[in-house]
Amino acid sequence: MVLLVVGAMAFGGGGGQKAGGAVTLSLWGGYPEQEPFYKQAAEAYSRLHPNVTIEILTMPLRESEQKYAAAIPSDTSSDIMETSPFNAVKYIEGGYIPVLTAAGEGFVKAQGRYSQATIDSVYHNGKAYSIPFFQGRCAMYWNTEMFREAGLTRPPATFAEMSEYASKLVKYDAQGNMTRSGHSLRVSGQGSGIGQKFSYVLFPMGGNIIVESKTSQGKYHAGYDNEAGRRAFKYYMDALYDAKWDSFNVKHDAEAFMLEQTAMFFRESNVVGDLARNAPNVKYDVAFIPGDIRRGRIMNPVNFYIARTCKNPDVATDFIIHMLSDDNQRLMLDTVGWLPSRADVDYSSVLNRKPQYKAFLEYPADLTEYYEPRITPFDEIQTKFADKLANGFLNASLTSDAAIVRFLADCAAETNTILRQNGLYAE
Repeated sequence: MVLLVVGAMAFGGGGGQKAGGAVTLSLWGGYPEQEPFYKQAAEAYSRLHPNVTIEILTMPLRESEQKYAAAIPSDTSSDIMETSPFNAVKYIEGGYIPVLTAAGEGFVKAQGRYSQATIDSVYHNGKAYSIPFFQGRCAMYWNTEMFREAGLTRPPATFAEMSEYASKLVKYDAQGNMTRSGHSLRVSGQGSGIGQKFSYVLFPMGGNIIVESKTSQGKYHAGYDNEAGRRAFKYYMDALYDAKWDSFNVKHDAEAFMLEQTAMFFRESNVVGDLARNAPNVKYDVAFIPGDIRRGRIMNPVNFYIARTCKNPDVATDFIIHMLSDDNQRLMLDTVGWLPSRADVDYSSVLNRKPQYKAFLEYPADLTEYYEPRITPFDEIQTKFADKLANGFLNASLTSDAAIVRFLADCAAETNTILRQNGLYAE
């Protein structure tokens, strides 16, 4: 708690002090694990500014997106909104989110505070609309004890190696039922997550969900109806039906890793925090996503936006800046696990105790970061593509190259139709 108070004073914020009467601000977020951090920050800020009360509401990510979709156009949303730039762009273009206050933009533009890519996430058509909070960068979690037992001494460097390793790490019981997957893939679930996780395999193999036209700036087309998409989809289908090192009949993702029911999976840094809280005895490390024709990882920023109906935008800005102090950024990394967006903070005290974060913070020379496009229909594109992927993974007949090509062509036709409907399509 002391760290939060000191951090607020370090930036010299005064919005709350300048407000003469009582001020109530609301903050909504789509990451429930952030709620303890938010509440501590709010309590500390209210001690500094007794006239300010901050109400916090967090919910699962897809629920928050649905809540924003209903509340922002009806001007009933929270004063401060935590969301990704690609989700916010439609509200910016609709006029529901105003430009940042001068103090907010000044904070963002301070020399060295954020990387240029992070600053780019703040701007739309040359105007600043948000303050960066944290980022989702993907990496590969691997159970070091399982690797040792299988005679594997290092994480896989390529997807070919990853498939080979997964075949050595998978386990079955006497009845032939899988009890531990070799590599847990995202094959089911809600919303666009399946599509995003598919890109973790697709991008290294040379593809993207959508790509910008080479001849028409600001226009796009599907970027997976090609050899990269075929190979990425085949990687999944081989895992489920051929090599059989993953299955619909076992637990998946972070839950499986915490229960030691998978040896490897891809995910963002927050799982380091989850493991420390919920499965401290699991022996693991984190490595970069394996490479193929290129090496890469997603960088998905989550920023703070202020609603146009906020009656005290200066106070809201001051509270956001309070949450982003050096000490608070370290505190969030240490206790929650999400990567802070600020680039000018020394995180060594956290890394010394939790070295697994290094794979998320380091930048090898041959590693490329990619971003979800900030265009209005991208969430619809990725969500509908995810729905088709989920159904495709269930279809055991989609294992031949010809069947996969036809399947991806059908998916791409829908992606391109959505782009056309929004005036954003070009080959």
